[in-house]
Amino acid sequence: MPENFQNFEFTFSLKCYPVSFSNKKELEKGDKIILPPSILQNLSEYNLSWPLMFELFKNSSSKKTNCGVIEFTSDEGCCFIPQWIIEKLSINKGEKVFFKYSPLEKGSYVKLQPQTEDFLQISNPKAVLESKLRNFTCLTKEDMIAIEYNEKIFWLNILEVKPGNSISIIETDLNVDFAPPLVFKKNYNESKKKKKYFE
Repeated sequence: MPENFQNFEFTFSLKCYPVSFSNKKELEKGDKIILPPSILQNLSEYNLSWPLMFELFKNSSSKKTNCGVIEFTSDEGCCFIPQWIIEKLSINKGEKVFFKYSPLEKGSYVKLQPQTEDFLQISNPKAVLESKLRNFTCLTKEDMIAIEYNEKIFWLNILEVKPGNSISIIETDLNVDFAPPLVFKKNYNESKKKKKYFE
């Protein structure tokens, strides 16, 4: 790591596009993005912690989230990110977004709220969640993530994480709690359902 690691900063901006543009729609199932080779080249000059994690944000918005990287193969000047991140940050296709190198502490706790009661009706929702979270590098408070199971998409609100507001979930023993579902199926407004990005 850099000698003064606490003050180390690495920020850059790229034009963002959905991961579907890269023909790797499986990345919709997690938080991993595709960056250009030059970013890896620049970061390789430092002895940084892996896996790499970044904070994403727009100048005109206070909304932020965090993500990991799956590979460095995108064209220079652009990146591919999951659709749920695009929606959270209200990113237009080809719009520039800022990325800040942001290593996170290993998480110890997360509290999730299913959008509907369907997810809690799975025989063992915690086991399913543990398996599906392997597609994620980190979790951020107030994000809404998608879990695919038995050809169904379940949306979960992240209500709380510990420590802080964003955590790494790589090789960590994470305690999981569930809040009551946001709405119940019989009262669910079909017009507000999220698109099935995994199809």
